[in-house]
Amino acid sequence: MVSSRVIRNLKKEFRQSGLAKLGLALVVIIALTAVFAPFIAPHNPTDQQLDQSELPPIGFSETSERTSSQMVDGEIQTVTEEVEITADPDHVFGTDGLGRDMFSRVVYGARTSLVVGVLGTLLAASIGVPVGLLAGYHRGRVDDALMRIADVSLAFPSLVLAVALIGLWGRAAVDIPDPFVVAGLAPEMPESFVLPITVVIVVGLVNWVWFARVARGEALSLRGQEYVKASRALGADDNTIILRHVLPNAITPIIVLGTVQVAAIILLESSLSFLGFSGTTLSWGFDIAQGRDYVSSGQWWIASIPGLAIMLSVIGINLLGDWLRDALDPGIEGEGGAA
Repeated sequence: MVSSRVIRNLKKEFRQSGLAKLGLALVVIIALTAVFAPFIAPHNPTDQQLDQSELPPIGFSETSERTSSQMVDGEIQTVTEEVEITADPDHVFGTDGLGRDMFSRVVYGARTSLVVGVLGTLLAASIGVPVGLLAGYHRGRVDDALMRIADVSLAFPSLVLAVALIGLWGRAAVDIPDPFVVAGLAPEMPESFVLPITVVIVVGLVNWVWFARVARGEALSLRGQEYVKASRALGADDNTIILRHVLPNAITPIIVLGTVQVAAIILLESSLSFLGFSGTTLSWGFDIAQGRDYVSSGQWWIASIPGLAIMLSVIGINLLGDWLRDALDPGIEGEGGAA
């Protein structure tokens, strides 16, 4: 259970920090948007309306050259004229080159980014934390062997290693039925959500090293504590000591690292989607890739709006991580400490 002291520290830091309030608000808004996407999105994000393509967001307009054939003095001539395209109130963030509503695509893209971010972080932690605890507690040859594996993993850039792993295993995706649509509450929306399994596995394998290094450092400092020595003297085996004494007291920096890693994995997933390795088309990175060809012709919103969503998500999660660090990290002078 979380101690009353930790709860007091969290409340104190939250009251004193405006950035913590901003970060929590951003994360809550994005999370609720992802969960209740069928009710928030005004249109089906996959519906194409070519007669409404490239509409600008509300408050903007653009001038475009349109070519048409007209009958002039009994002859068919090609006429090029400038046409002003105004925003449509039905498409708040405008539309892309295929007439798909950008607001709806951003809403559904939040699902992919957050699910991959959370699942990828949990997978990385489930691999890295045990490795780090074992290495730090046992030291010696065990530590050397496990940490050399970690060093080799760190030698490869994350994006390059992720692309290589996806190229090796292929792109695998699973269709998860949307419970709201299945229940008939939003029948016009997509019936399923595509979860890019390969991306989740890859980002977990790429980022486990950071959890291993943090857990190792905590285990090295905790293995010499008196309560660990007392437990060992009473006959407790190493696995029991690690699970009952080392892990609970090392969990604070792991939680803080987890929040930071969610933001990092969202960026990595967006990069993979941008390169076409995601396996789903409802992704912020995929929309940025689709919109890059339109930037030079003036349709900046197709790529910029998904990029803004990524930026707000990462900022919100990082601010939330800063709040947890300030409240829980006992090594920060003048701040609250963990239990």
